[in-house]
Amino acid sequence: MSKQQNKNTHSLNSNVIFVIGALGGLLFGFDTGIISGASPLIEKALHLTISEISFVTSAVLIGSCVGALTIGGLSDKYGRKLLLFISSILFIIGALMSAFAPNFVVIVIARIILGLAVGSASALTPAYLAELAPKERRGSLETLFQLMITAGILLAYMANIGFLHHNIAGWADWRWMLATAFIPALALFIGSIILPESPRFLIRVGRVEESHKVLTQLRPDYTSEQIEGELRDIQNADSEVHKGGVKELFTIARPALVAAIGIMLFQQLVGINSVIYYLPQVFIEGFHFSASSAIWISVGIGVVNFLSTIVATIIMDKFPRKKLLIWGAFVMGVSLAILSVINYTINIETAATYTIILIAIYIFGFAVSWGPIAWVLIGEIFPLSVRGVGSSFGSAANWLGNFIVTQFFLIILALFHNNVGGPFGIFAIFSFLAIPFVMRFVPETHGKSLEQIQDELLEGSKTKHKDAK
Repeated sequence: MSKQQNKNTHSLNSNVIFVIGALGGLLFGFDTGIISGASPLIEKALHLTISEISFVTSAVLIGSCVGALTIGGLSDKYGRKLLLFISSILFIIGALMSAFAPNFVVIVIARIILGLAVGSASALTPAYLAELAPKERRGSLETLFQLMITAGILLAYMANIGFLHHNIAGWADWRWMLATAFIPALALFIGSIILPESPRFLIRVGRVEESHKVLTQLRPDYTSEQIEGELRDIQNADSEVHKGGVKELFTIARPALVAAIGIMLFQQLVGINSVIYYLPQVFIEGFHFSASSAIWISVGIGVVNFLSTIVATIIMDKFPRKKLLIWGAFVMGVSLAILSVINYTINIETAATYTIILIAIYIFGFAVSWGPIAWVLIGEIFPLSVRGVGSSFGSAANWLGNFIVTQFFLIILALFHNNVGGPFGIFAIFSFLAIPFVMRFVPETHGKSLEQIQDELLEGSKTKHKDAK
């Protein structure tokens, strides 16, 4: 079959498939961003206490941890496509329940359901995109997930501004904010119906012909010989390690598990969600900005985050993953350290301007490295047989780190008398600590097929086993 013939065989553009597959990231980011603007309004409308509105915010993290931990094993058994479909239904239910919630109990239940969906998407999507993408474009295509997260956050900020103080058709502004999540949730629902199953999962369950058709659809520029070669590589890799489970994850795949959990914890412990969740509050409490000015600063930072992630999609397959991670950690550490010193040495008015600039630099450093690469890595470093459950453990670690930052940031800020130099100085320390972790524990995956990555992991495991004997 020629390249031209191959191009004519695919019914759905391969780029469209990747964008639809990454929609879970859009919903992930949208839910993260929307609650920052909606929570003060919800607190007032439903007459909630401070502890209750804090629980409304963090309830999604409970569902996310459960969703992330359970979805991987199920996706290894039943496939990525089916579980993405189920996640989209949970998104729709959670979005509508949140918008119509009459009281504290209902909105908490809705947020937990949304958490199940967000956690599931965060574990499923990286593995799914990694298994669909060709090795030469895998980094940039997997970065679509992080790009969608940042787009979701930015859209949420825009929705917050657009609906604020606008009660349309007798519906409160915060209800409209939460209801807008239904639109991308519906898009994911429709998309998950037409998306193909992962070709690697199809090989694992013996559906070789179907896997060949999917690869042909996904590789319009490949010759039939190239597709046959990739199919053989997948079959050979599957025959080497067919049985998967938690036992294999903690034995053969243990180096990948250590790398995934560490990367995901550090991604959160450098403080990114303190900016996403609490930036308006930081400028209101720490620098005495008005609420509207603080929200517009958040929008500006959201734009920097989104544009920087576009840069990441362009450069992701041009540089080694580890070098980008080390560079990003250094940029974050230096910018946060300078920010910390400035906020303890100059007056508030001057410090505010420098703080905005340094946070933008910090966001840039994060968005072109740790933001996307963490999700790229958990989708590609695990063997096929435990890729789903491995991604689940990595995603759950991310939500654990998220929970730690979310729960303790305001407490730490108060301990430092609302001086952001305190908590951001702590985040600077974690940024620098991430560098030796990457150098020691993270494998380089740039330019390698998933099967090559798996072979290197298995070879390393065999070598250690022999040395132990």
